[in-house]
Amino acid sequence: MPLDPSFAGRTYPPTTTYEVSRAKIAEFAEAIGDDNPLYRDPDAARSAGYPDVIAPPTFLTIINLASINAIVADPELGLDYSRMVHGDQRFTHHRPVHAGDVLRLTTHIDDVFARAGNDFLNVRADVETTAGEAVCTTHAQLVVRGE
Repeated sequence: MPLDPSFAGRTYPPTTTYEVSRAKIAEFAEAIGDDNPLYRDPDAARSAGYPDVIAPPTFLTIINLASINAIVADPELGLDYSRMVHGDQRFTHHRPVHAGDVLRLTTHIDDVFARAGNDFLNVRADVETTAGEAVCTTHAQLVVRGE
């Protein structure tokens, strides 16, 4: 069943917030094998001009994935998860994420189209603090393989 193209232009407002902690940043840095002291040492981060430890650039995948999954799970969209692959992921950082940030995401479906028998879904998430400060814009492309 093809994806419903009328979903292009839909916006999904924030439903929760995510509090960034030193522990989660350290766990993520460990998982990707990055020993940068800015991700673990508050003194090193402050010496570099940050208010606390900062997160690796791809850290926001943790919360971005949840927003994408909410769209994917929408039965009206008609997406067969068993046929989906992640085609692309990009981050445009407006400032580093740091411990103590409380973040929320507004997710948008920018485009829904078919090409070569496959459906494509372009999703964007605007990540900001609860105070409204822009932190990052993420872009993901999901591909649903044709029958």
